[in-house]
Amino acid sequence: MNEHLKKTWRILLFLFVVLLLPNVAASAAEPLVSALGVDGNDHVVAEHILGVVGTRVGEPLSREQLQSDVEAIYNLGFFSFVDINLQSIAGGIGVTYIVRENPVVEQITFSGNNIYKDEDLLKVVFTMPGTVFNRVFFRNDLDRIQEKYHKDGYVMVKIADVVVEGGLIDVKIVEPKVGNIIIQGNRKTKTKVIAREIKLKKGDPFNTTILRHSLNKLQNKGFFDDVSIGFEPGENEEETDIILTVSEQKTGRVGLSISHGTESGWSGGLAYTDSNWKGLGHIAEVGFEMGDNEQYWISYAEPYMDSQNFAWKIGFSKRKWEDRYYYRRGVKQLKYDDDVKNIYLGAGRKFGRDEKFSWFLTLDWKDVDAFNFRERIHPGIEDELTRGKIFALIGTVSRNNTDPYLSYSKGDIIDFNIEQALEALGGEYSYTKYWLQARYYTPVKGLGDLFDRQFGDEDNPAIFAARIRAGFSSGDVPTASLYSLGGSSTLRGYDSGYFLGSEMFLANFELRIPIEKAFSFVLFYDAGNAWKNPWDTNGGSFSLSDLHDSWGVGVRVKTPLGNFRLDHATGEDESRTHFSFGEMF
Repeated sequence: MNEHLKKTWRILLFLFVVLLLPNVAASAAEPLVSALGVDGNDHVVAEHILGVVGTRVGEPLSREQLQSDVEAIYNLGFFSFVDINLQSIAGGIGVTYIVRENPVVEQITFSGNNIYKDEDLLKVVFTMPGTVFNRVFFRNDLDRIQEKYHKDGYVMVKIADVVVEGGLIDVKIVEPKVGNIIIQGNRKTKTKVIAREIKLKKGDPFNTTILRHSLNKLQNKGFFDDVSIGFEPGENEEETDIILTVSEQKTGRVGLSISHGTESGWSGGLAYTDSNWKGLGHIAEVGFEMGDNEQYWISYAEPYMDSQNFAWKIGFSKRKWEDRYYYRRGVKQLKYDDDVKNIYLGAGRKFGRDEKFSWFLTLDWKDVDAFNFRERIHPGIEDELTRGKIFALIGTVSRNNTDPYLSYSKGDIIDFNIEQALEALGGEYSYTKYWLQARYYTPVKGLGDLFDRQFGDEDNPAIFAARIRAGFSSGDVPTASLYSLGGSSTLRGYDSGYFLGSEMFLANFELRIPIEKAFSFVLFYDAGNAWKNPWDTNGGSFSLSDLHDSWGVGVRVKTPLGNFRLDHATGEDESRTHFSFGEMF
């Protein structure tokens, strides 16, 4: 019989003797409580204990109230044992609550925790060494520990046991792990292509947030109609197997393009793109356009890279554009046609331990020819245009600090680029260009409160995006290789090539607001300039006080051909509308 049960029987026996014996006259008055006290408490003050009891001096003794008092004192959480001692004293009954305090906490430790260190968990624990152990308070501490795990996606973590020995408290935590990852339903896509997108591996702590974002990324690759998940018990009780089922869709698409520009005229063409060629996750593309802007291209690329696998690309393009304009300080100088042939080959991968850093090296050959000059502003102006072959090595080192587990961009990316043109392998020019680019993405919270509606969801929030780019150069940079601002990918309120120079600054800011799952609205602002055109001695030099800007609105629509982009921008002179695919940055 445990002590709590013995205590209850002693109370009942005493009340039976005092109150219920048949020898006591029925008319006798119930005994009154003449004194209240506490015995056995060393650290918890008596006033705090008596503050929760309902028995009062001068009131009749009540069996039911004494039982409630015992429960109330026990529920304070400071005591391992609570009893009552009743004594007959002058004027009535003296009630003494007998308590046994829990031990004073000396140390709190954890076992089974690998995700967080002890000091990380202790930050959410309010129980401190030197205080009496309180099981009620500590239960709240355990809730906060689990809340910390659950908030970070470890929803299967549980507190298995709490062992209290003297003043030593050990919390036993069970952190479930990922077992086997079983992928099924794929007929074309290689299993390794799917598996590399799941950012959980066998033996990792089971994290539902990482798993959810991995599934979103898989779904957004465009390889599958549906991606679903299931779970089964693993090989041991600490592991859970993940069953990933995919339903594939066609990844080869034919695109038809028709466009018209006030200066470039009409053009149109066809392109075939397969974003999952042979199920390898490679991107193959071939296409052509006819009209005033005539061009042909073919490319093949592996976009995925890590510390063991190289990303790479290879391609060829040929264009013949009619009725192009050459600008100097924003003024049209010449109308001409040009012909450019381009071959490129590149490869790169992530650095060893820290996969935030990567490198990419591209070999680029161009054969440029400008001809059919007309509408000259100055005699001899055509000599400024590039003619000849350019061979360049383009190296890029990147630090990608975006969250790899999210289905949307959050964080920053910094790229440092060097382009070195060599008089080798047919090259006729020698120069060096170097530019730094930084991109930043962050979710915007509370935007829906301003309009009394919800924009997006947890996996598709409103995003503020920014890009800053600054470039310099040395040597004689030909016109075809100068920094060029204007058009759909830089300053959207100006014509392509409106600003040319060997120095450059560009800033783009966008607020991307999801309206529906496949439709977004964008507000944007662009600012930039290019300086030191080698043919323009009055072109100025790099200065942030000498910038041109544009602003506008756009829409983004997810289509089977990709993310369609429509932007309408207003520059200093007029407005322009751009159609393209993919985000600008």
